Amino acid sequence: MTTTMPPTPTPPRIRVLLADDQKLVRAGFRSIIDDEDDIEVVGEASTGTEAVHLTHALRPDVVLMDIRMPEEDGLAATRRIVSDDALSEVRVVILTTFDVDDYVYGALRAGASGFLVKDTEPMELLHGIRVCARGDALIAPTVTRRLIAEFAGRVVQPDVSPRLNVLTEREFEVIRLVGAGLTNDEIAARLVLSPYTAKTHVSRIMSKLNVRDRTQLVIIAYESGMIKPGWLG
Repeated sequence: MTTTMPPTPTPPRIRVLLADDQKLVRAGFRSIIDDEDDIEVVGEASTGTEAVHLTHALRPDVVLMDIRMPEEDGLAATRRIVSDDALSEVRVVILTTFDVDDYVYGALRAGASGFLVKDTEPMELLHGIRVCARGDALIAPTVTRRLIAEFAGRVVQPDVSPRLNVLTEREFEVIRLVGAGLTNDEIAARLVLSPYTAKTHVSRIMSKLNVRDRTQLVIIAYESGMIKPGWLG
């Protein structure tokens, strides 16, 4: 008797909301995403206010958010989305050009999961969406780290929050390495741990500090004075 194996279930597609006031930009991103089997565009917004409304209505996994939009800019819209407990599973990725770096850093502090430049290569865009949806790592980590280092370096007085007291000595080591932009595998190699243990440490730190993702750990690491730009060499 021949046994027929049940078909392997197809993973759910990553749902993306495009928020940009330029129709051509949205069309360009949509054309790239529509060719993928695991990602789909579920909606488009041309203002920050519309982006917040559609995020509530559609519950996308990732919002690609432009900063400069009418009615309500992307920074204000990002703050509204990430501060809403009902949208805790939504990740916001800022779309930017390098002439708005101050806004990018503000958006990261507000809870955005990372950013992509608008002229990014298609494969980098798709990789960024997938990484962000998983919540595994920073988007474009080398560029993100450079931006955060530049603006965190302006902090005159480190913000040594009492909430950091909940971290163990090992967890302090781990968050410093996260702040330096290392992946879980790189952290594991540096501290002579298994990748699983490194990932567990990162997850536990995020839970203790009540942050959404690794990007927020980077912000904390710089602003608390745990590390300085160039610390890792």
